[in-house]
Amino acid sequence: MGPMPDQPDQPDQPAEPDTEPDTEPATEPERLVVAISSRALFDFEEENRLFEAGDDQAYMQLQLQRLAEPARPGVAFSLVRKLLAFNTAAAASASVEVVMLSRNDPVSGLRVFRSCSHYGLGIERGVFTRGASPWRYLQPLRAQLFLSANEADVRSALAAGVPAARVLPAAAQASAAHPQELRIAFDGDAVLFSDQAERVYQQQGLDAFHRHEQQRLATPLPAGPMKPLLRALQRLQSAGSAGTMRLRTALVTARSAPAHERAIRTLMDWQLPVDEAMFLGGLAKGAFLREFEPDFFFDDQLRQIESAAAHVPAGHVASGVANQSA
Repeated sequence: MGPMPDQPDQPDQPAEPDTEPDTEPATEPERLVVAISSRALFDFEEENRLFEAGDDQAYMQLQLQRLAEPARPGVAFSLVRKLLAFNTAAAASASVEVVMLSRNDPVSGLRVFRSCSHYGLGIERGVFTRGASPWRYLQPLRAQLFLSANEADVRSALAAGVPAARVLPAAAQASAAHPQELRIAFDGDAVLFSDQAERVYQQQGLDAFHRHEQQRLATPLPAGPMKPLLRALQRLQSAGSAGTMRLRTALVTARSAPAHERAIRTLMDWQLPVDEAMFLGGLAKGAFLREFEPDFFFDDQLRQIESAAAHVPAGHVASGVANQSA
């Protein structure tokens, strides 16, 4: 979206009420459960070319040949390692659990678990489906985040109400500059917030978007697919059992003044503050994310993900009006 004017235009017609429900669960889960595919956690791109060619026997054979060779870290490796670092020996129970949820076959899963052990990742549970879609296991796992390189699986997870993102395996690795700080960056509309305002922009244009947001400054935006994740991360930070690990969050949005105000007021109403907020008025986000150095960035716009992926780990949240025809 482009820069916003200093003063809003007068509305052409009465504003429609905000009726979208907040669909978060009534009870908070005891810990954060993250389900992740093998390609999101490790660099299996060479092996995956065999898998996608339909030669799963050759794929399995190659994984067995490399059983003693730890896989290289993938796009979400830093995110997972830092999340697991929130678990401390002094805590009565784990604050974070990471579960493998993969289209890999069970035999290839041997290398996945060996690689986890090599890097000291405390991952004990896994589901391997040999090519079948694994998203249906998210509910019994009680997963609150699903990261995968498979777009169909991510879309299915989002449709089922599970926060999910498609990682870009070719995205940059996370910076090593903040070993004791988990850094997460979120887009706003259709990610932390619903796509309510984005729909107005797409269907009626920028002026209508300005009016819509100015009329609703004091009305919190409905929740988007990643709100439960932000809340779970804030619980980690406030639990007091994270040892030396800290959380730093950022809102990185195409909104600009005066449309910034409703976004900030919404986060205040949710009691979910962020540490940094960038209102970029349509500027490409990649250079700004390069400076923030997140362990992961979530956005619903593919062009912004592609801009970000040149600098930081990034994932596409295929939700909202911008992704309906994708």
